Amino acid sequence: MNDGLLYRVSLKVVPAAIWLVSKLWFATCRVREHGKERRQSVTGANKQVIATFWHYSLLVMFQLAREFSAVVMVSSSRDGEYIARFAQLCGFSAVRGSRNKQGVQALKELLKSCQEGRNTALVADGSQGPARVAQPGSILLASRAGIPILPVAWSASRYVTIRSWDRTAFPMPFATVDFVYGEPIEVPPGLKSEGIEEYRLLLESRLNALYAEMWTIHGRKEH
Repeated sequence: MNDGLLYRVSLKVVPAAIWLVSKLWFATCRVREHGKERRQSVTGANKQVIATFWHYSLLVMFQLAREFSAVVMVSSSRDGEYIARFAQLCGFSAVRGSRNKQGVQALKELLKSCQEGRNTALVADGSQGPARVAQPGSILLASRAGIPILPVAWSASRYVTIRSWDRTAFPMPFATVDFVYGEPIEVPPGLKSEGIEEYRLLLESRLNALYAEMWTIHGRKEH
């Protein structure tokens, strides 16, 4: 079997297998949701938000927020296709892009989704990191769409990580999982470079505070 055929076959098998296993896996966990009133308080008449979280959370968020219908940005890399298909199985739509490839076009597609009344979601530290350092994509989108950013984070009593730049984490079966909505961030329209940097730092601070708050629940400083 050549590499191209193997890749096409794996695209059909791997995301579906991960979706099934993760669904059964999460069914054993006890999930405690925090800050739901924050989400309800900001979203206005049409309940729209731009959800933003750290990359280590990416696959877990598709399960924790599966009732939160959204269009998400997924890396345009070859491996990103697995994540895009997994996201679709979880009920999300995906646009493809990253900081160094097709990112501008992906942001335009997310902006169009916002204008159509849909929720959107971005990984705050991008597809390449550095870990837990916010990139400006969420700020740019919020400024142009006029929709608030909703920071979110999670932690677990027991979990595993994989060897990646962000140490992607998953709760163990039967773990207690804590999931939090942070204080929404209203971004002014038409921001220029200095304003974008100001709100980028604010988002980074809010997300890191939520991250620390959640992991402290389980007696840790970080995952």
